[in-house]
Amino acid sequence: MKKIFTIALFTVSLLCVDAQSINFGVKGGVNFSTLRGDNLDVDSKTGFHIGGIAELKIVDKFSVQPELLFTQLGTSGSQRDFKTSYISLPVMAKYYVFQGLAIEAGPQVSFLIDDELKRSDGTIVDTNVEDFDFGLNFGVGYNFNNGIFFQTRYTLGITTVQENPDVKNGAFQLSLGYQF
Repeated sequence: MKKIFTIALFTVSLLCVDAQSINFGVKGGVNFSTLRGDNLDVDSKTGFHIGGIAELKIVDKFSVQPELLFTQLGTSGSQRDFKTSYISLPVMAKYYVFQGLAIEAGPQVSFLIDDELKRSDGTIVDTNVEDFDFGLNFGVGYNFNNGIFFQTRYTLGITTVQENPDVKNGAFQLSLGYQF
């Protein structure tokens, strides 16, 4: 019964959204990521993200922005280079402080599609990285009237992506995009 009620509520809420209040777009940018955990001696790694967005305006100052992104994370150190690639699905709640400027927050689920740990001697090691990652995003963005927007956000990994030691993802992102 709960599933039927949830599906009905979701369907009604979608029908209430005016088609003119949905803006689609694309975005891409740079990631500065690292792994967080006890006794880790690692440096950040630079990667990128690219994908699509849909911003659904709920009321004048509030919207919801689901995204579908390909994103690269990882870390580096003197003895190794660790890279992961994910398909990420963030859902951002956006509150517009004033015209164009929004504070954003929301959950993100990510699915691992590739991982590699390369040691300084060139050998590649099995990483045992979890296939699923859950995180929380916090950030700000600005939308210009011509459709161009930029965002900056931090993704705080909540789930452990690798055990012994327990490590979690963390990434700072800078994005540039365009809404049609």
